[in-house]
Amino acid sequence: MIVRITLPARSAGRVILTQGCRTASRVPQRVKSAAMRTSAITNQFTESVIREMTRVANAHGAVNLSQGFPDWPAPMEIKEAAARAIMADVNQYAITYGAKPLRMAIADLYRNRYEMQVNPETDICVCCGATEAIISSLLATTNPGDEVVIFEPFYENYGPDAWISGATPRFVALRPTNINGTVRWMFDRDELRAAFGPKTRAIIVNSPQNPTGHVFDYNELRIIADLCVERDVLAITDEIYEFITYDGHTHIPIATLPGMADRTITISGLSKTWSVTGWRMGYSVAPADITLGIRKVHDFLTVGAAAPLQEAGAVAMRMPAEYYESMLARYTVRREFALNMLRENGFKPVVPEGAYYIMADFSDLRRSEAEDDTAFAMRLVKDIGVATVPGSSFFWAKGPNNPGRSFVRFAFCKQEATLVAAAERLSKLHA
Repeated sequence: MIVRITLPARSAGRVILTQGCRTASRVPQRVKSAAMRTSAITNQFTESVIREMTRVANAHGAVNLSQGFPDWPAPMEIKEAAARAIMADVNQYAITYGAKPLRMAIADLYRNRYEMQVNPETDICVCCGATEAIISSLLATTNPGDEVVIFEPFYENYGPDAWISGATPRFVALRPTNINGTVRWMFDRDELRAAFGPKTRAIIVNSPQNPTGHVFDYNELRIIADLCVERDVLAITDEIYEFITYDGHTHIPIATLPGMADRTITISGLSKTWSVTGWRMGYSVAPADITLGIRKVHDFLTVGAAAPLQEAGAVAMRMPAEYYESMLARYTVRREFALNMLRENGFKPVVPEGAYYIMADFSDLRRSEAEDDTAFAMRLVKDIGVATVPGSSFFWAKGPNNPGRSFVRFAFCKQEATLVAAAERLSKLHA
């Protein structure tokens, strides 16, 4: 049985979809409610809707286009490197903030690709995924009462990360905007300026962006950078999709803009580019004083990332340019297939400029005005057999005012056979 639970007032209007469970027949009276037994912070948000939709997909045997993990094998070179490291007994703790070969490889990649000067001894912290790098960065740099600016729609971790850090998120809208016949997710510069107040400590910039696929161009980044310099604000960037851009769009690290090298925490990782989301291998690049704080938090959160996988990560980051070219070609073909699939079946997708997600408007497929994104996503997974993510989970507002109410997000980082199966099932929407 699938149960829909309305969340607390500060839950960004999300619902959590979970399988029902049997409760004990006798509960001692002295046992407090869950809200009383857990911290006030954890009662401000739910578990991940994205990862919950994977569980729902598995329960219904659906094609999973909800969670953003590639379903093809990782490169043989890095799997072999991991196996060699394990067999060579690289199985004990690495240096807490990252094995030296991986830190050297990260520094070399940033120098060669972006002309960034990164000291591998002082400027890098290897974490258990980019996700951990983000929360470690926020805990290392914010204080209770600080504010963190976040563009929405946003990857759902950012709001809870801010709350866990004691900071308050301030959201700035990205809206689908028609520019010379091309729809892009754009922010209003006056709204962004208004969000920067006396308590603003940091802004999170995710580019290429999840869930929209928006790639912030130089002009947009310059507006953000100028505000950061003017207001003495840090930029915390999530650049995990940096190698996946389309149609001439290019990823630009905001750290390379004037005045930003000393106030940017650049975060990325291996998960998406090398198809190893389960390895949980990410890192931060930041000035030495900030990195010291991140390393302290990371040390007491997780101690360190998996030692043998760090050895394999060093191999991954030194792979030749041909690897990136073939990887991007693979995603380009799948993006076109997914866009055509959605258009042919009544969706109105916004073409992503990067990453591997599509936000698609399903308004023309609603059974009634009362069918919101969550109800539609559940109908899709149960009746059609395709799992997506309700668009509202990427926005802050509650109820009918949530801008994501007419959207669902599709992930196209899947094998051709997976996408073909999804297309066949989506055609049943018109049966």
